[in-house]
Amino acid sequence: MAASLSVITPELRAAEASAVPRFAAIRTGEANLRTGPGVRYPIEWVFVHPHLPVEIIAEYQAWRKVRDSEGTEGWMHQSMLSGRRSVLVTSKPQAMRSDPAPDARIVAQIEPRVVGYLMACTDTWCRVEIADRKGWLPRAALWGIYPGETIK
Repeated sequence: MAASLSVITPELRAAEASAVPRFAAIRTGEANLRTGPGVRYPIEWVFVHPHLPVEIIAEYQAWRKVRDSEGTEGWMHQSMLSGRRSVLVTSKPQAMRSDPAPDARIVAQIEPRVVGYLMACTDTWCRVEIADRKGWLPRAALWGIYPGETIK
């Protein structure tokens, strides 16, 4: 089945906030990833990078099962997550551009594994904010957005 194109607008954000799967971001600088949905389950991993994007793949009461860009899965309390979208630069260094075009002026060089806030996305480019700089990166170089998803 082909993926449908979805446009995320402020009006749809509330309805889509409960959809699974969806992307979120780690809220704090230290977030525990547990083997199950509750404090009685052991901590398997501790995320120490705030704003890192994760994919919510299941929910149980106040707990969210998340997956990171490397495929690590576990349960996290919802209070450790933020709905503000972020993305992770994958693979090689990327030129952040002033406009969504391969020949646009370069405003910064972004290294792999750098996290930025997602502002907008077209079919091939995403506008992001990284360390108070705003610009466009190739969508294919980012993790934290679904194929066919556009953000305005």
